[in-house]
Amino acid sequence: MSGQNGVYWLTANTRRSRWLWLGLSIAITLFYSSLLLQRAFRGEYVVQDDARQHLFWMQRFLNPDLFPNDLIADYFQSVAPWGFTAFYWLFARLGLDPLLLSKLLPAVLALVAVSYGFGVFMQLLPVPVGGFFASVLLNLVFWSHDDLASATPRAFMIPLFLAFLYYLLRQSWGCWLAIALIGLFYPQYALVCGGVLTFSLVQWEKGRLRLTRRRADWVFLGIGLGVAIAVLLPYLLIPNPYGPALTRADVLTNPEFLSDGRGRFFLDDATVFWLSGHRSGLFPTFKPPLMGLGVFLPLLLWKLPTPLRHQVKSLGLLLRVVAAALVLFLAAHALLFRLHLPSRYTGYTLRFVLCFAAAIALTLLLDAGLRWLDNARFRGLPALLLAGGVAAVAASVLFYPRYIEPFPADEFRLGQTPAIYGFLAQQPQDTLIASLEDEADFIPVFSGRSILFGREYAIPYHKAYSQQMRQRAIDLIRAQYTLDPALLKDTIDRYGIDFWLISNTTFRPGTLQALKFRQYPEAIAAAQTNLQKAKPILSRRAKRCEVLQDQQWIVLDAACVRGR
Repeated sequence: MSGQNGVYWLTANTRRSRWLWLGLSIAITLFYSSLLLQRAFRGEYVVQDDARQHLFWMQRFLNPDLFPNDLIADYFQSVAPWGFTAFYWLFARLGLDPLLLSKLLPAVLALVAVSYGFGVFMQLLPVPVGGFFASVLLNLVFWSHDDLASATPRAFMIPLFLAFLYYLLRQSWGCWLAIALIGLFYPQYALVCGGVLTFSLVQWEKGRLRLTRRRADWVFLGIGLGVAIAVLLPYLLIPNPYGPALTRADVLTNPEFLSDGRGRFFLDDATVFWLSGHRSGLFPTFKPPLMGLGVFLPLLLWKLPTPLRHQVKSLGLLLRVVAAALVLFLAAHALLFRLHLPSRYTGYTLRFVLCFAAAIALTLLLDAGLRWLDNARFRGLPALLLAGGVAAVAASVLFYPRYIEPFPADEFRLGQTPAIYGFLAQQPQDTLIASLEDEADFIPVFSGRSILFGREYAIPYHKAYSQQMRQRAIDLIRAQYTLDPALLKDTIDRYGIDFWLISNTTFRPGTLQALKFRQYPEAIAAAQTNLQKAKPILSRRAKRCEVLQDQQWIVLDAACVRGR
């Protein structure tokens, strides 16, 4: 049972074991990726939820005439990071549709991320089976959330940040390249990298914190900080054409950020707001729960009777990641929303730290258990206890995906109206569709045609864009439920609407209350009053202006609705 240097075979660090456990890590990643690919290609009209807003405008790479004078397309193109845009543009030039590429990318990004994650662990504790534990936990993190599956900028952050940690531990120039790429794909995490490098200048010496005295550290870390500043400068110096980001004063009373708003941020429960809020919380989700074992690593390093604990090194890096994430989390709260969302800085950094810490803890427990079993006088009971513990951990990992619905948590959406997508795609490229229905959110990506408003696209973080989208929503609600033909006509003319999408339940009692537009209370109140008085003009003209119906959704000719 014993192996080289007194280390048991299961926790041995040999070339053969390294390739074995890395291969198993990759195999698990490929298996989970295959589940994602099955869901991504289960139909023709399938798109990841966030990809709808971040990728639809990239159809311009294949046809520059699409989305002319489109506020929504122009806005999302303006906020897309440069590296992210260039990456999809390059593949589009090679003939690969951005939507298709977005479905294939997560598997590739996951393989890169897991490979770097395995490498990071091996520098923290050179035990390949522990690298396998870390890879499994990282996989569960990836596929319990939809970030990697989205193929949006934050999907690229995952492998790039793990690459940053890997090369930082090796003191390699690859660390600088990783920072540069992070800045090009997901700028917020260039700040995290900068924070980790800054804290790395502080060393623990003789029971005190001191600035490092090694010139090589100052040079290496200084270059890294210089790269981080360089890649962030363009974002700081070049203003967004849609105005500055909203400030705390702007959003405290903004209904878009209250519980019913598109940018739901401020929550009634202070504990939830600070700890688990999706946009505001320190730790938005705790998946998988097994990573919580990492909290007990300090106790295991202190008390666990295994010589393997003396091989653990570079844990200071994990502490620096935590420190940088916490500082940026607090800064993002203080500077809302100039550093974007606070949870972005802690969500993945803390998960990564806990995954590595938990993997180290599992490795130490396994080694201690093997030694206990080998030294026990009566091996029956120790063997049974050890086997039970291993089985319990294995079962928690193997069966955990069964408790996540769906798993992978990819957030893929299936378009429900293929006939409507096809019909609209045949219309002139400057066609504009008005609708309050959620189904309208699929039109830009599947039809390549512009919509006046879509809740999916009503991101409220930049003033000029937020104000225009809010006004569009209010105008659309008023026009759809108005009793005044002149108001309906004026709205169609002002925006140049060509088609209007409604459903067969749009004007039924109670439907209006079910719409997710409670952040526009005055417009909704006026619409409810109109519904109680009489049929809205749009409802009266719907039958004779209908040009297409698919299931419950109906397309109306706006020229007919206008009264021509």
